[in-house]
Amino acid sequence: MRSLRFRLPALFLLAIVLAGLVSTAIAVSVSKSYAESTARKQAFRELRLEAIGLTALYSRVAGDSRLGSRQLEQATGDRIFYTGLDLFPGQTTAFTPLPKRFFDYAAVRRGTTLQFQFRPPGAKEEFLGVARPVELGSRVFGALIVAKPVTRLNQAWLPLVWRLLPAFLTGVIVAGLLGWYLSRRITRPVVALSHAADEVATGHYGVAVPVVPGGGEISDLSERFGQMAVQLREAEELERNFLMTVSHELRTPLTAIRGHVEALLEGVVEDEDARTKSLEIISLEADRLERLVGDVLDLAKLDTRRFTVLQEEVDMERLVDRAYSAFGEEARRRSIDYRRRVDGTPVIETDGDRVLQVISNLLANAFRWTPDGGRVELGLAQVDGTIRVAVDDSGPGIAADERERIFRPFWSRDGHGTGLGLAIAHELAGALGGRIELKTERGHGSRFELVLPVRPNRG
Repeated sequence: MRSLRFRLPALFLLAIVLAGLVSTAIAVSVSKSYAESTARKQAFRELRLEAIGLTALYSRVAGDSRLGSRQLEQATGDRIFYTGLDLFPGQTTAFTPLPKRFFDYAAVRRGTTLQFQFRPPGAKEEFLGVARPVELGSRVFGALIVAKPVTRLNQAWLPLVWRLLPAFLTGVIVAGLLGWYLSRRITRPVVALSHAADEVATGHYGVAVPVVPGGGEISDLSERFGQMAVQLREAEELERNFLMTVSHELRTPLTAIRGHVEALLEGVVEDEDARTKSLEIISLEADRLERLVGDVLDLAKLDTRRFTVLQEEVDMERLVDRAYSAFGEEARRRSIDYRRRVDGTPVIETDGDRVLQVISNLLANAFRWTPDGGRVELGLAQVDGTIRVAVDDSGPGIAADERERIFRPFWSRDGHGTGLGLAIAHELAGALGGRIELKTERGHGSRFELVLPVRPNRG
């Protein structure tokens, strides 16, 4: 009973039943009032006609014992009363007398026909009555009252109830079937999504997500769930690739360091120049390890918002020169046309080390994808209250479907490297109050531009 498949049709049916009961009660109330009013008018009309007929009859044949009150009451189904002089002296056929206080007898004596409601002496129920004068010749001897019980009028609306009852029951059955059908349509994809969620919880991210046509909240939920499953699958793949890549990146310098250390310990390297070369290699590989571990730690700090940004005056031209100089040797070795362009010498308040790290990561990415003999350009400019550091390369460019993913951690376009450089640069740029803009064309290189505010946001 806690299932949505039960609750939905139950609530739907309950709402329909309540609405039906309220509607039926209102309809019965209105119809009862109308039926009683109509029945009352009809009753008075019938009583008036009977009174006219009976008074005319007794005006012609007064005292005829063959026309007794019991026979007429049985024939008409109504009660007959009389007020006034005795029309049947000494006979037992006289009508039931009605005291004059129950109606305006004087008005009847003047020839007026009255209709009224009354309770005869000794009776337990109300009557509707029509009083009409009884005339013999030109003289009024009394009033003949034809009456019927009011309870007959109260029963006039009962046929309506018996007509509404089947309609109400039919409506409840139809509403129940409709609620069951709708609940099945609504809950079927929800149940399927629940099963899919169970599969995702166990690590099966390739589960088939039900497609719900027609739009709406359930369709939107299904679509979002499918996107979530895809992202989780991609995240798992990225994590797996990252572990494999980091393992490889760590093993390579460790292997080199171990090899040279063992050679030094065993005395294999006796020449002083060779010993110096081995120590330089050990130092370089240690620096490589430090950079890799630092990248991982920086990304972890950025993800947990535990990253501290310093504020200091930074000469952007000198900072760009430092970044430019760090890649000069690689550019010479690979015959890359490496250029520097500075338009202005801005000084801003920011974290110089982190800005240098972003620029260095962008340059490292450019040199990685620029072929030997290609072109890399580093530019600095101040435009509309912002500082822009652009890194252009003549690499292969970036496909449209990869332009968002290149800034995700652990994602690499060729499956090599840690995939942390651009991710860290992107997060650092945001932490510094700026952003990284990308302009690229397939086959014509890329342009990564760090945009920083001249005045830091002190929020």
